[in-house]
Amino acid sequence: MIDLDTISALIVEANPNMRTQLRNMLNMSGITKVQFAVSAGVAVRKLRDGRFDLILCEYHIGDGQDGQHLLEDLRHNAIIPLATLFIMVTGERQYERVVSAAELAPNDYILKPLAADTLHERILRALEKRDAFIPAYKLIEVGNVPDAITYCADAETRFSQWALDFLRLRAELHVASGQADTAQQLYERILETRSVPWARLGLAKTLYMQKRYDEATDMLQALVSENDLFVDAYDWLARTREAAGHLESARSILATATARSPHRIGRLRRLGELSIETGDHEGAEKILSEVVRKGKYSDFRDPEDHVRLLQAQLGKGDTAQAEATIRDLERSMAGIDKTRHCSTLSSALVHVKKGDTQKAGEALKSLLAEQGAAHLLSPKLKGELARACFASQLDDHGAEVVLDIMRNAPDERAVEKAKAMLKDVGKEALGEQLAGQIDGEVKDLVADGARKAQSGDFDGAVQLMLSAVRRMPGNTHVLFNATLALLKHIEHCGWNERFAEQARNMMERARAQDPGNSRLPALTAYYYNLLKKYGIHS
Repeated sequence: MIDLDTISALIVEANPNMRTQLRNMLNMSGITKVQFAVSAGVAVRKLRDGRFDLILCEYHIGDGQDGQHLLEDLRHNAIIPLATLFIMVTGERQYERVVSAAELAPNDYILKPLAADTLHERILRALEKRDAFIPAYKLIEVGNVPDAITYCADAETRFSQWALDFLRLRAELHVASGQADTAQQLYERILETRSVPWARLGLAKTLYMQKRYDEATDMLQALVSENDLFVDAYDWLARTREAAGHLESARSILATATARSPHRIGRLRRLGELSIETGDHEGAEKILSEVVRKGKYSDFRDPEDHVRLLQAQLGKGDTAQAEATIRDLERSMAGIDKTRHCSTLSSALVHVKKGDTQKAGEALKSLLAEQGAAHLLSPKLKGELARACFASQLDDHGAEVVLDIMRNAPDERAVEKAKAMLKDVGKEALGEQLAGQIDGEVKDLVADGARKAQSGDFDGAVQLMLSAVRRMPGNTHVLFNATLALLKHIEHCGWNERFAEQARNMMERARAQDPGNSRLPALTAYYYNLLKKYGIHS
């Protein structure tokens, strides 16, 4: 029997009467450790400070937020563990269509009006299911994905009532491990018996990982045609079209998704960026103004949104409005590390637009003189920083920024984008030169690390590759080889908890940047074989 007296719950509900009603229902079920959050922001802060077994969330929680957006923020930003149950409470009958298509679905949802016994029964059912999944969740949390996959495969038979859920988790773990082929087979197996939308989306993701963009596009187009509320499919369709080089198509798809679900900041932000890239500065200004407005009250706000808005305004030639955006940035984003750097870059961009290269150069030199300032900026803003340097006749500074972009490029496409930017500013030859320089740097580092390891200098190999990671923290090739150096050290010199943690973190960063990389499965297997060899997490 599940002891509900040990369960802690967070009720996310703006309406005080409904909060009281839900708390009373939980108390009647035996759940007495109950806290409240009156908004998404309060919920995020409470969940960062403490761990809850259960979140009971109203679908409409005010300020343009809804429970689905909150769930996605909590999962994407790893604010709640997999074992925390998230149950949606809603009066929206059409939510059934939303949740059936959601990439990240709640553990359960209950339609209003609800009775205490209904809530009690659904919570017990969700906890019983969670307990069956807990061993897999624990393995995932310590990074032991292969054993989690093995557990899921076994649990499909042991817990036949949740066989489809275990199969889904197994497929998602193969996707996360970069094993697109195996995940594809599992999704196809699911679809042989049931045409569930999430499985079709998963299959499309595996095709995307394999760069089979046309096939992925066809599948995603069919999904959004059948269910116009399937916003996750719209997002993946836009990503697929963008990867295939069709930016205008990607922008149009995201615009449709935003019309269906207008409050998701990440989607609005990407739509604004694509609008700038496709030359629709007026549309970009409207969208990014909304991103800035919403972001001021978000726990995931980013000063770079103001810079994106300023880019749109400068694209329209509106320097006065751009200067007002800088003032708003400095006022509303005070206290955030990147704010000062974003403000300085914004001022430089305004001076470039006005043709005052001297003032632009002064601002840029000030920014670049700060140790590590440029590293805080996203790759896209680093590209704008480089453009501004070249426009201000600071060619050496611009080349250094582009070198940094290329050193941290997660894949070849990012390098090609940097080269395309240089071509736009009339420096095509420099692009080829810098790309060749980086390629040589990486090859030399990897070769030096390999030589040290082959000669038995495992300490030297680790020191060299960790130094390379500090110089090129976003370079997937460097991350892979640094991980390999750490694992070889563990294999030959004995278990080292710090090195194992570093290896795992770098593998996760590489996986996030390039999930379809062919080297991931072998590197992952090497890591887990070492865990088994030393009896860690077994």
